[in-house]
Amino acid sequence: MKLEGGCYCGDVRYVTEGEPAMKAQCHCRECQYLTGGSPNVFLAMPRAGFSYSKGEPKPFARADLENPVTREFCPNCGTHLVTKSPRLPELVIVKVGGLDDPSAYGSPDVAIFTCDQQEFHRIPEGIPAFDKRPG
Repeated sequence: MKLEGGCYCGDVRYVTEGEPAMKAQCHCRECQYLTGGSPNVFLAMPRAGFSYSKGEPKPFARADLENPVTREFCPNCGTHLVTKSPRLPELVIVKVGGLDDPSAYGSPDVAIFTCDQQEFHRIPEGIPAFDKRPG
């Protein structure tokens, strides 16, 4: 699978290739901050198949956390593009909203961190849901 995407203003572009290790909705509180209140919909893609094809993102990692994730944003428009986790060094978490064709995502295979799910969040019927991460 080859997917392309980028930010809202077009200053940062990326290409990702490979098979997704996970297609998910994340309901954690941190993701709610980044999405404006909704679950975060993402693909966990092989890091070896990911590259920026235009521009450079601005990384952000919280200094007050041990082993924080690094979130990468467009420095101009602020679009959250990807997340890189020290717990998953072989993967890059690609945000579906930045894909040129978000319909290529299909639907999530799993919902995670439902412990923080808000009443207005919807999980597609029939997909497994986990209070935290799947075992």
